[in-house]
Amino acid sequence: MADKIRCGWCKGKDFYEKYHDEEWGVPVRDDRTHFEFLILEGAQAGLSWETILKKRDGYRKAYKNFDPKAVAAMTDEELEALLLNPDIVRNRLKVFAARKNALAFLKIQDEFGSFDAYVWRFVGGKPKQNRWKKLSEIPASTPESDALAKDLKKRGMTFVGTTIIYAHMQATGLVNDHVEDCFRYRELS
Repeated sequence: MADKIRCGWCKGKDFYEKYHDEEWGVPVRDDRTHFEFLILEGAQAGLSWETILKKRDGYRKAYKNFDPKAVAAMTDEELEALLLNPDIVRNRLKVFAARKNALAFLKIQDEFGSFDAYVWRFVGGKPKQNRWKKLSEIPASTPESDALAKDLKKRGMTFVGTTIIYAHMQATGLVNDHVEDCFRYRELS
């Protein structure tokens, strides 16, 4: 696939290209996948996405395959044990935020029927199709990510600032932020 034009951020590393080609920007309609990306994006705060992607399997094991009910039920002792787990980022605030966010996630599911139904309202129910020519044009946040981040915080979530939430929106296909000459832009338009 070396002959394909891709977004510049993924070039040069096979695992990044695979993530870009198969996952990034694909519209997610599954609550467990949304929850996974909320945990991973929150863990990334202040770090590189590469660091988190390389630890993704560790996160899957640590957070019970991203089952929000199971994460919400984790005890303080289980979370403390994760602070010794080298397969994830061992930041106390981020580790304990996963449980807090799982509890808020479950309340959102109860209120809206699914997290998916809730989150897609912020982009009108379908992916927002952006038209970026260069990576430098892509914003770190938008009015939509501002609104979603504010609402998630109001509902009790942490590590959900507007930049983190915009990254979530990009990863889960709420927005198509592939640059226009990237082969995935056309496929996801």
